[in-house]
Amino acid sequence: MNAAISWSCTRRLMLGTAGAVTAAHLSRALAADGGTPLKVAALFAGRIDDRGFMEAGWRGLQRAASELGVNVSHADGVAPQKDALAAALTRLAQSGADLVIAHGGQNNEVCAEVAARFPRQRFVVTQGSVTGDNLASYEVLQEESAYLAGVLAALTTRSGVVGHMSGIRVRPGLKGRAAYAAGVRDTDTRVRLLTNFSGNQDDNALSRRVAEAQIAAGADVIFTMLNAGRDGVTQACRDRGCRQIGNVIDWVERDPQVFIGSAVASVGQGVFEAVRALQAGLFPAGQVRRLGLAQGDAVKLTMAPDVPAQVRARVERTAQDIAQERLKVPEQYDGAEFPTPA
Repeated sequence: MNAAISWSCTRRLMLGTAGAVTAAHLSRALAADGGTPLKVAALFAGRIDDRGFMEAGWRGLQRAASELGVNVSHADGVAPQKDALAAALTRLAQSGADLVIAHGGQNNEVCAEVAARFPRQRFVVTQGSVTGDNLASYEVLQEESAYLAGVLAALTTRSGVVGHMSGIRVRPGLKGRAAYAAGVRDTDTRVRLLTNFSGNQDDNALSRRVAEAQIAAGADVIFTMLNAGRDGVTQACRDRGCRQIGNVIDWVERDPQVFIGSAVASVGQGVFEAVRALQAGLFPAGQVRRLGLAQGDAVKLTMAPDVPAQVRARVERTAQDIAQERLKVPEQYDGAEFPTPA
C-alpha cells in the first residue's frame, strides 16, 4: 500500500505532471477557514495503474489537482477488506484532509463508520450508495452503458452464447451484470448468457482460466468488468478469435481487433465533481449524486469500426430510450452463474 500521506510530495507530483497551478486556480481552491488550498485525500482499494476502475478514479483526482488547484494525496494498493480499508481511511482522515474520497462501492460500509468518527470532515464514496451528515455518494451509472453492451453482444454473437466476467461482488458490479444480462435478453431471448464473479479483479491467470472455460462453453463475445485482470481475458480472446467488450475506459481505441465495444463509465468524474462541489460550498451531504447517459459523455458505449451500421443504429436508439427514461435499466439478476474453474 502507498501509505505515505505527504501533501508536499503530492504538490510536487501535481506540478510535475499537470503543470503549474495558477494564481486563479489557487484563489478558487482556498479553504474558507484558513485561506489555504483545500486538501483532498483519496483511497484506492487496488492499483492506480490497473488501466481500469482504480486508474480512472486516480485520474479524476489528478484532474482536480490540475484544474481546481487543490492539494491531493492518496493511498493505493489497499486490500478490499474491511479492516484494511478502515485503517487506510482513518489515516487519511487524520492527515488533515478537508475531503476524504473512498473510490469504489466496496467502501460503503466502512466509510460510513469512519465518517461518523470524524464529524468535522467531509467524506465521499464514489460508485457508492451511503449518506450521512458529512457523507455523500457519487455514482456514475455504469449499468446504463452495461445494458448497451448487452445489446451489442446479442446483436454480434455468432454462436448464440455470450459471456460476462467480474471479480468482487460490489453493488456497482452486480448492477452492471444485471443490466448487461437484461440488454442481452431484451435484444434476443435466444442468446444464452454465461456470467461469473471470480472473486478477484486483478488476477490475470485466473481471468484467463475463466475466459477459456466460457469460450469452451460456446461464448464468442465476453463483457469484462475487471481491473488489472483484464489482460488475461484479452489474451484468451486473441488466441481463440473471440471478441471482448471492455468497461470504464475506451478499450476499442486501444485494441479494436479484440474489443468490439467498450461500456465507458468515466468513474473519475465522480471524484472530480465531489471536489468541485466542496470547493464551491455545495457539498451534497446526505445525498447520492448520479451521472448517466442523460448527463453527457460520462457514460456511453463505444464500438469498433467493423460493427455494422444497423447494429450501431439499434444501440443508439436504445441509448436515447434510456437517457429519456423510456427504458428503465434493471438492477437485479436472479439467473444461473458460471462456475469459476479450479
